[in-house]
Amino acid sequence: MSKTNTPQKILVFQQNGSGESKIAGVRKYGGGRFVLDVISIDEPLPHLVEDTSEYLPPKIRADLVLDFLKHPDLSHDLAVLCRNLDIPLVASGKKLEIKGVHTPPT
Repeated sequence: MSKTNTPQKILVFQQNGSGESKIAGVRKYGGGRFVLDVISIDEPLPHLVEDTSEYLPPKIRADLVLDFLKHPDLSHDLAVLCRNLDIPLVASGKKLEIKGVHTPPT
């Protein structure tokens, strides 16, 4: 927790339940240190999403963003949004080369 004992706010983006096990783990083992908000995109998507604004919010208020999205256009634009807002993004297993994005192997 921060110095003021305020839980960190984590915003999770997932597609078709792709982050559920990780979300459950943070909730189970986070010890109240985190507040999770989850944005789930569960509808079928076209192969190319030219305008991701239908799926991604224009602003994000979070200390950290986790990307469990499957669609590469959504992941890319989410990474750019987080970079522009100076919010760290963890996109495990992705091949994004955008400043501020952490892409550890899965």
